[in-house]
Amino acid sequence: MEESRTDPAGLARLTVGAWVRTAEWTLGSTARAGRRVARAVLSGESVPDLIDDARSGLRGLLGVNEIEELVAGLLSGKSDDDVKAPLRDRGAELLQTSADVVDGPPLHPAYENILRDLAPDEARILRLLAGDGPQAAIDIRTWRPLDVGSRLVAPGLSMIARNAGVQFPDSVFQYLNNLNRLGLVWFSREPLDGGTSSYQVLEAQPEVLEAIEATGRARVVRRSIHLTAFGSDFCDVALPEDSGPPTGEFQAAAMEDDADGSDYEDPGMP
Repeated sequence: MEESRTDPAGLARLTVGAWVRTAEWTLGSTARAGRRVARAVLSGESVPDLIDDARSGLRGLLGVNEIEELVAGLLSGKSDDDVKAPLRDRGAELLQTSADVVDGPPLHPAYENILRDLAPDEARILRLLAGDGPQAAIDIRTWRPLDVGSRLVAPGLSMIARNAGVQFPDSVFQYLNNLNRLGLVWFSREPLDGGTSSYQVLEAQPEVLEAIEATGRARVVRRSIHLTAFGSDFCDVALPEDSGPPTGEFQAAAMEDDADGSDYEDPGMP
């Protein structure tokens, strides 16, 4: 029964491959390992004994994971087609589902997982981008003639944390990187169309002025941060405008008025 399940050609390939891989080992160890496996195959030694001996002798040569996978494959008799069959079945099921007639597109299956991967502040940033559109961002670089030898000093400065009213503004770079990882936002090298005033306000912020002053002679490079098409659809489905507290310009104004002790009344509120 054991011999019928084992592929002699597969054992031979394993033997040859292992023998070649031992070239970096001492010549004596290589010769002994090759003769041992060859004698076992020719003499008809029991397959379990041969496998156990080959495993212990080749573990150091092939690495634990590789030898275990090779041996398991020979014993199970599974081919590449057997391994790929479940994937093909799932692919065929997806294609079949895509042919079904439904009322409107279904929700993307990733949305539920994305919600679990979002911090509350990240949800506020998405709401800001969905409601107010792309946001201005700038890089501060050292000035050099023709940019030869120019060094990046402060990348990706923006007012997103302030405009979105996040609870932990110092974590805004982590938030944006995670949103980019999830495919919800993208960082454009192009400035906003007609967004001169946005950049003027941004470039007057204390952190920007400090970076420019610390650089000495600085060059300001204007960028922008956008929702992806996937991110826009996600916001429409999972973060509608009528859910949660306000963001955007109203929130920023409220924060500023709170700081100086005055009360801010939303003109849109009764």
